Amino acid sequence: MRLKISLTGLIQGVGFRPFIHRLASEMSLAGYVQNDSSGVTIETEGNKASLDAFLLRIERDKPELAKIYTLQFSFLNHTGFCGFEIRPSAEGTKKITPVLPDIAICAECQSEIESPDDRRSGYAFTNCTNCGPRYTIITEIPYDRPNTTMAEFNMCAACEKEYTDPDDRRFHAQPIACPECGPDLSLFSIAGKLICKDKEALAKISHIILQGGIIAVKGLGGFHLLCDATNEDAVTDLRKKKKRDEKPMAVMFPSIEGIKKTFNIDALHEQILCSTAKPVLLLGRKPSNILAPSVSLDNDSVGVFLPYTPLHHLLLKILNRPVVATSANLTDEPIIMGDDEAFAGLREIASHILTHERKIQRRCDDSVVKLIAGKMVPFRRSRGFAPVPIPLAFSLPAPVLALGSQMNCTVALGIEDRVYISQHIGDIDSTQTEAFYEETVNDLLKLFNTTPDIVISDMHPGYYSTRYGERYFKEKLNKVQHHYAHILSCMAENSLGNDREVIGIAFDGTGHGTDGTIWGSEIMTASYKGFIRKFHLLPFQLPGGDMAIKDPRRTAFSLLYSAFKKDAQNRAGDLLSAKEQIFLTEMLNKNIRSPLTSSMGRLFDGIAFILGLRRQVSYNAQAAILLEQQAARAVTTEYYDFNLRGEIIDHLPIIRGVVNDRDSGIQICTISRKFHNSIALIIRDTAKLIREETGIKEVVLSGGVFQNAELLLMTLNLLQDSGFKPLVHQLVPPNDGGLSLGQVVSSLGFINST
Repeated sequence: MRLKISLTGLIQGVGFRPFIHRLASEMSLAGYVQNDSSGVTIETEGNKASLDAFLLRIERDKPELAKIYTLQFSFLNHTGFCGFEIRPSAEGTKKITPVLPDIAICAECQSEIESPDDRRSGYAFTNCTNCGPRYTIITEIPYDRPNTTMAEFNMCAACEKEYTDPDDRRFHAQPIACPECGPDLSLFSIAGKLICKDKEALAKISHIILQGGIIAVKGLGGFHLLCDATNEDAVTDLRKKKKRDEKPMAVMFPSIEGIKKTFNIDALHEQILCSTAKPVLLLGRKPSNILAPSVSLDNDSVGVFLPYTPLHHLLLKILNRPVVATSANLTDEPIIMGDDEAFAGLREIASHILTHERKIQRRCDDSVVKLIAGKMVPFRRSRGFAPVPIPLAFSLPAPVLALGSQMNCTVALGIEDRVYISQHIGDIDSTQTEAFYEETVNDLLKLFNTTPDIVISDMHPGYYSTRYGERYFKEKLNKVQHHYAHILSCMAENSLGNDREVIGIAFDGTGHGTDGTIWGSEIMTASYKGFIRKFHLLPFQLPGGDMAIKDPRRTAFSLLYSAFKKDAQNRAGDLLSAKEQIFLTEMLNKNIRSPLTSSMGRLFDGIAFILGLRRQVSYNAQAAILLEQQAARAVTTEYYDFNLRGEIIDHLPIIRGVVNDRDSGIQICTISRKFHNSIALIIRDTAKLIREETGIKEVVLSGGVFQNAELLLMTLNLLQDSGFKPLVHQLVPPNDGGLSLGQVVSSLGFINST
């Protein structure tokens, strides 16, 4: 396969390209290395094991003077390179001043803060040219100290000497600071009383955490809520106060050694955890896990990450144990970034607040990723990644603003051959998130000093992002179908040119269809010019509409009603009370507030409830996640029958097979595995039919359902065995967090049509 890497940093003029050439030649890899407007691009081909080793050796063996700030990588289909070459620098695109993401503390700075004799010993705001805050402190381009939130801190003589010395590691490090001239830590009671400062404050909050307390700590892009991750009472208390009933919470470990003792990880896991982005990585627990059970209740996965600021390092070194480090907010509200917000909003959660004087310019949550089939798949792209651009295989004819979706929202700005995606905004379902959304749109345009010529939104008339576009952009606004945008996002990040056509599989929970119904199982042919819907699930009813999304028992009963009609109530068991079943039957019979959907996400929810995995859900996709984890516990190649009738995928035989197996006492994990096998076979069989008609071999997989590792692995294996070239997400999330990228490149179709 082919490995594509995009890097930024001090990597031009320091022997970096010759180093890459020597390394690739030594490992018998073909491809090229090339300077471009953002940094360096590398593409190389070989077997997966060799490419993994190459990726790991870049950071380990790079030239002494080279410094890597960001490294994006993805595994793509091979193209047939011959030999390895250093290509001439790319030309023809305007050089845009890069806005770097926040970069995790480097080894040199970490050594300094741990050294008793260093002048920055124990200093929580230590940084250098190679690490520290960027995106969360910059106010405007160019990235100079006066254009950051550090402008109010005057450098002392020692810092100024480092800042102006070309041979110093802190030469032009804009956030440079030390205990003499930089920000201080201050610990307050939740009532606003100053308790203590700096090293004493760290010691005090460590004691509070070890005693089972909950502390709010101001970080890079907002506040975290921290508690002892090994203390069940503390974690339970945090869940109750934050109103986060069951959704897993991220855990920060003091060191990579601690993670290795608690989880099974390989070299690629370690590379991701120790990268400059320091994302939250989803891992499966060992049976002897030291974490409190309530960190991740009925979920087999835990999100873990390492300290990425000096403050986190210092605190975790004192504690010497993992802590829950979850966003400081109430559920469904944006992360809190200001002191006033923290004192007002966290009064009922935290006993103390640890803050500092360095202002946060923009909110930025932690990023979340998972390793699937040897590839890093983002679930949330934010701190450490935003706003690193996604390179395109073509140039856009005009600046494009994409307004994103309703859930897991991001916005994006396309300029020439780069797309700059915002940090994670989240679900726009509160006035606070609406304000954050508008703040992010305006901030992105201001930061890149750009006025868009074309604006793209989703088609859904009820989305806040769509209404925002209608209100503020009017004549510039175009609307793109939700699932088509999903496919385009995956095409764009996989560097497909604007002349390519693919088979697109877009599976998710909700998307407004061109026929006015709720789509979500779209199998299409697609190019940047448009799409043709080829297959989709047999539409079924959602009794109560959005109520069925929040209460999947309704969806489950609708599926039973579709498959068994009058016998549905007998097949429902104790899923619903007799009164509820009669009520829903009446709604379905008379089609009362029961819109049609072809959503694959709703099908997964319904199957989970039919199998009794949940009585209710407390967060999005919870039931589907449990269904996936059940499938991981079984091994079988069996599947349930399904029918293809024209463009309709008749899933009713699958429902009947699932219920019959359940009633026959077949293990839930086996039923779940058979169900997953069936969905993967649907994808393969429909793709074969489209290939017979069109000859297309590239299959793009996108949409939130493909966060399901079991389904994705099954599908990839089936497609590859059948001669297809499957493409997946590795730079942006398959969920709606990646939708804004697809919206940007959909502008090619609108521009071409006019």
